Amino acid sequence: MTISPLAPASFPVVPMISGVRFATVEAGVRYSGRKDVMLTHLQAGTSIAGVFTTSATRAAPVLDCQAKLGGDPSGEAAIIVNSGNANAFTGSDGAEAVTNICTAVADTLGIAPQRVFSSSTGVIGEALPFEKITAKLSELKEGLSPGKLKGAAEAIMTTDTFPKAAGAQIDIDGKTVSITGIAKGSGMIAPDMATMLVYIFTDAKIAQPDLQQMVSAINDRTFNCITVDSDTSTSDTLIMAATGASNVDVTGNADFAQALETLMLDLAHQVVRDGEGATKFVTVNVTGADSEPDAKRCALSIANSPLVKTAIAGEDPNWGRIVAAVGKSGAKADRDTLSISFGDIRVAENGWVSPSYAEEQGAAVMKKQDIVINVDLGVGTSDATVWTCDLTHGYITINADYRS
Repeated sequence: MTISPLAPASFPVVPMISGVRFATVEAGVRYSGRKDVMLTHLQAGTSIAGVFTTSATRAAPVLDCQAKLGGDPSGEAAIIVNSGNANAFTGSDGAEAVTNICTAVADTLGIAPQRVFSSSTGVIGEALPFEKITAKLSELKEGLSPGKLKGAAEAIMTTDTFPKAAGAQIDIDGKTVSITGIAKGSGMIAPDMATMLVYIFTDAKIAQPDLQQMVSAINDRTFNCITVDSDTSTSDTLIMAATGASNVDVTGNADFAQALETLMLDLAHQVVRDGEGATKFVTVNVTGADSEPDAKRCALSIANSPLVKTAIAGEDPNWGRIVAAVGKSGAKADRDTLSISFGDIRVAENGWVSPSYAEEQGAAVMKKQDIVINVDLGVGTSDATVWTCDLTHGYITINADYRS
């Protein structure tokens, strides 16, 4: 597998979270010769929040997790994830597989089934061979360790080319609070909350309702602002667990919220940088919109446009495609107030090409790996930013034989 040219130089050094242990195994769910199941054990009292895909065809594990959120946090908890099979569109067999896995995990670890959260990612429409997972639970239990985060990040990958993680530590009232997260995602990324899975852990103390409110709000500014291919997955899941081991209450703490947002944005950007076939990381800023929904609608229209994305792949500064994407977005716009810039190069303004613009300037910007597109609609004061990547032949190659 060729690693994305946009990948970080190495797996980051992140803090271990007290009260969290990981284990991975090769279960052969779909792949051979690689870890494909991850188990996380969480100490008693851990608060768990989550956000999930809004797809009408969401997978059985998603529905199960949604039903379990907000339960009694007093006991220990677990998260179990498999790659290779999404357990989506599998009818009653899907729900049965989830029940069998969660019950077996609960029995193995001696915890309540309501405190076991499962996720699956991979091919849609094939029955999950859950027996391959449950047969490995004793091995997983024996292998639990706080230092196996990288292995966990690797075990949840599908078409990803690199494992994704981020960490942060902040000082609150003289005590250190740590946050660490892992993610997977490469294609089928357009969150309506992407085959995106995210697991974030902190030793902070915070009640579940407050954690849920924080995660949901930050999610809207991070993972809900990325797109690789405009396709929303059936399996998108973000789970955050707060063990409380630091005994530092972060309820309403702005510094903790900011650190969490920075971490979530880092992971979201890594997902885009690993976009299937991606060679360019693209930031789309829309300002001067009539409303925030209009700003985001316009930004996503640009970011999801195959014509814009293929032009970027070909390093062609074809700003006319951006004009077209603005026009089709449904956002309020006016030709004569619209302006477009590539980075700090003004390309178009006042309904026409900028008098100062030269094609070679735009071409130079397009040769960069990180590209910024700025669009000012000039009809209001609202703004939005989304992140995307280019669309190359590599995307077609990966998805044309995904199941083979």
